[in-house]
Amino acid sequence: MHQRTVLSHTDAMKVINLIQRRLEAEGKGAAVAVCDSHGELIAFVRTDGCKLPSISIAMNKAFTAAREQKASKAVGDSSREKPWPMTNFGDPRYTAWGGGVPIVHNGVVIGAVGVSGLPEEEDMVLAQLGVDALV
Repeated sequence: MHQRTVLSHTDAMKVINLIQRRLEAEGKGAAVAVCDSHGELIAFVRTDGCKLPSISIAMNKAFTAAREQKASKAVGDSSREKPWPMTNFGDPRYTAWGGGVPIVHNGVVIGAVGVSGLPEEEDMVLAQLGVDALV
């Protein structure tokens, strides 16, 4: 029998609320997704001004980071260096863009945060901000 820590909805909303406050304070539109260790969505927000494609991209960034247990940018960098097409992962939700960051608790990935809608560097900073709020 295995015991594991899981990310709660309360934890996910803490991340969402923190990033949402930052986005709204700066008047920026983006999508923020928090998923469990399997990459399945727990919580989501789209702030005013967010472009529609960013909705699924944020979820895909979180999915990628959770499933691969590393930042989505690292997955993308790796696929460009080898080269290894993203389609080889077998799931169209994998993405190569930065902005997905795994949430690690006691050395185990328990979920991930994905942010999309801003320049890649800003997405990555906000996603990490959310992760840092929990760990």
